[in-house]
Amino acid sequence: MDPQMGHRPSAQARMRGPPQESQLFDDTSQAPQGMHNSGMPMQQPGYNMPPGQFPGSNLMADPMANMAMQYGQSLAGQGKEMFEKNVDKYISVSKLKYYFAVDTNYVAKKLFLISFPFTHQEWSVQYQQDNPVAPRFDVNAPDLYIPVMAYVTYLLLAGISLGMTNKFTPEELGIQASSALVWLAIEVAIIVFSLYLVNARTDLSTWDVLAFTGYKYVGMIAIIICGFLFHSYGYWIALAYTSISIGYFLVKSLRLKILPHTATDGFGQSGGTRRMYLTFVIALIQPFFMFWLTRHLAGTSAQ
Repeated sequence: MDPQMGHRPSAQARMRGPPQESQLFDDTSQAPQGMHNSGMPMQQPGYNMPPGQFPGSNLMADPMANMAMQYGQSLAGQGKEMFEKNVDKYISVSKLKYYFAVDTNYVAKKLFLISFPFTHQEWSVQYQQDNPVAPRFDVNAPDLYIPVMAYVTYLLLAGISLGMTNKFTPEELGIQASSALVWLAIEVAIIVFSLYLVNARTDLSTWDVLAFTGYKYVGMIAIIICGFLFHSYGYWIALAYTSISIGYFLVKSLRLKILPHTATDGFGQSGGTRRMYLTFVIALIQPFFMFWLTRHLAGTSAQ
C-alpha cells in the first residue's frame, strides 16, 4: 500500500455508518456533568424539597425569625401605647368620643330645640352612675357633631356667597375658615377665663363650652340663607330671631351647669347671682359673633 494514500476505512466500517448517540456515552463516566445517561438533568443539592415550597419558605419555621417577628410586634404595640398616652395628655380620646355619640333622632331633636327652645320644659342633663348619658339618649346633653357639621355648612355657604359676588378664591375661603375658628377660640377662651376669674364651681369642661358656643353656627346658617332669599330684611329679621333663640337656649342650658361655689363668695354676692350674670354675658355675646361672621356673606345691603 502506498504510504501517501493514507489510511482508508475498511468496507465493513463503511457499512456500519457513523456511531449512534447511545454509543457516544456508553457509561456514566463519559456523560457530561449533571446529566443522566438518558440526557435528563440530575437533581442538584438543595432542590430536593416537597412540592409547593420555594427556597426560603422554611424561614418562618426558624425560631430566630419567630423571635424577631414577636419582638417587632412588641415594639409596634409599645409605640401605639406611647402615642395614645401622649395624645391623652392634650386630648382625651375617650371623652371626645362621648361628644360624637349621636344618632339621626338626636340630631333632629337638637336642631329643633336650638331653633325653637321656648316650649322646652326639662333642661337638666341625665346621669347614670355619676356620668352623663350619651347625647343620643338625652337631647339636653352637649355634643360636637352638630357644631362641626354646622361649621362645615357655614363654609359651604361662604363659598357660595363669594362666588355670587365674583370674589371666590381658595385663599379667600381659607381666610373665612381660619377667621371663624379664631373667633370661636377667642370666645371659648373668654368664657373659660371668666369661669376661673369668678371662681365659680362648675362641671362645664372646655369641650362643653366649645359645644354650646358652636351651636350658634346653626343660627348663622339660617341668617345667611335668609339674606340670600330676602336680602337685608331677611338678614336682620333672621339675626334678631336667632340671637333671641340661641340666647334663651344658652341661658336655660348653662344655668344648671354653672354652680355657685358657696352660698356667698368673697365678692359679697350670692353664688346664684354671679351664676346668672355669667350665663347672661355668654348669651349676650352670641349676637355679636353671629353678626361679625355673617355680615359680609349675606349681600352688600346687609353690611
